[in-house]
Amino acid sequence: MKLPTGHWQALLRHCQQSGESHGAVVRKALADYLDLDHQTLWQLSTSTAVVEGVFGGALQVKDLLDHGDFGLGTFEQLDGEGILLDGVCWQARADGSLIKAPPDEAIPFWVATHFQAERQMSVIDIVSIEDLGARIDPFRPGANLFVAIQIKGVFERVEMRTVSRVPEGVGLLEASNNQAMVCIEKVSGTLVGFWSPEHTTSLNIPGYHFHFLSDDHSSGGHVLDLKADSLEVELDFQSNLRLALPETKQFLEADLSHDISEQLHRAETKPQD
Repeated sequence: MKLPTGHWQALLRHCQQSGESHGAVVRKALADYLDLDHQTLWQLSTSTAVVEGVFGGALQVKDLLDHGDFGLGTFEQLDGEGILLDGVCWQARADGSLIKAPPDEAIPFWVATHFQAERQMSVIDIVSIEDLGARIDPFRPGANLFVAIQIKGVFERVEMRTVSRVPEGVGLLEASNNQAMVCIEKVSGTLVGFWSPEHTTSLNIPGYHFHFLSDDHSSGGHVLDLKADSLEVELDFQSNLRLALPETKQFLEADLSHDISEQLHRAETKPQD
């Protein structure tokens, strides 16, 4: 597609001022013109419901794909970690297997978006997951918007966990005590993740939350720690939130009034030695 000179110069000026890539600006303009969702985070259920053990399936994987091509979540009764990348949904189970999730697989909690990178950067000499977050922090647009994050590269080390299927009535913290832990080295892959504001704790997982998928599709899971020499980072800023609440009996009858901050932090972070 060839743009008139005036349009091209205006595009260049905008990219220089905003830091966005040419492609990101064009995709956003087309999405506006065609009335497509962009900068929209779609979420099924809430972090409070997950902490309280509301793991019954509310939708199916095939429904998820209507709302995005990028995201993370889990499956009915915590049957593994979910990674949605390039429109393909992967299911990493506690037995070490990684499969394409069946279209009719039930899902209780997911976050998804149509990923369109608005900011790109390279980071080097990353020594931990906390260090990675600190490198990304200056590029976020403040403390109150969601950010979708895609990170590619060769990882020196990735420490992951995968939750196991649990019976009804078991909460997230108890379930995390029986998670399968794995550490892989010298692996090429992608981090699929989100940064969520602190003020959304009852809805989402605050701060950074990453799942990993290896390029050879042999491994994946919820990331606890990592190390890498060089990574390519893409950010997609999310100013719209669409929340789909389950209409299941389990969700409707759950007590979601508790403060889940401490339990959520303990369940989602690396266990202390």
